[in-house]
Amino acid sequence: MVHSQSTSLVLSDLGFSVTDEPLEIILTKAGLSPICGVDEAGRGPLAGPVVAAAVIFRDCEAVWSARDSKTLTKRRRETCYRAITESLQYAVGVCSHEEIDELNILQASLAAMTRAIAGLDNVPKMILVDGIHAPKACGLVKPIRKGDALVATIGAASIVAKVHRDRIMEEFDRVYPGYGFARHMGYPTEQHRTALKRLGPCPIHRRTFKGVRELLQTAADAQ
Repeated sequence: MVHSQSTSLVLSDLGFSVTDEPLEIILTKAGLSPICGVDEAGRGPLAGPVVAAAVIFRDCEAVWSARDSKTLTKRRRETCYRAITESLQYAVGVCSHEEIDELNILQASLAAMTRAIAGLDNVPKMILVDGIHAPKACGLVKPIRKGDALVATIGAASIVAKVHRDRIMEEFDRVYPGYGFARHMGYPTEQHRTALKRLGPCPIHRRTFKGVRELLQTAADAQ
């Protein structure tokens, strides 16, 4: 395994030298288990919740086959999701569109991560988080840039979060037809923007997001 500069910096920050072993194995040998990987899905969409997942590391194929969910096909992501959820301890945290509008998307994402970590049966000693911001949690928390692609357990969490959120949006597609939520999952695609202009925002749209906020203001001005 070839470590990137980012992974090397993580090891250095934690007082470890760079080796060919995965980060999780090194941390386990150092007595920092249980180790938890955390990631979120749904920061960019104009509608729906942000979802975070926390996955407890175990040395098994389900972990090592995990990759950043954004690089996988839907079929491959579903296969990995089943393997991860059947083999590993995990929990999911959700922040609704209302909470996103109230808190802002960053704070809502961190809150979803905190909820996911709190939902685990075991309290992790080491929490590896994708990105540069750390959620509130017991234990040592280490944010890692591009962690979903660099650290297998974070990659596993990214898959769980993505699939869980996609399923929520597929259900919303049945409740609010016409927007195409099952296709774009609430992201600001051309199809979604066109539907928004035609139908107006529905109850799960994020009122504070650009592209929704302006439509609401235009409607208010017209009254």
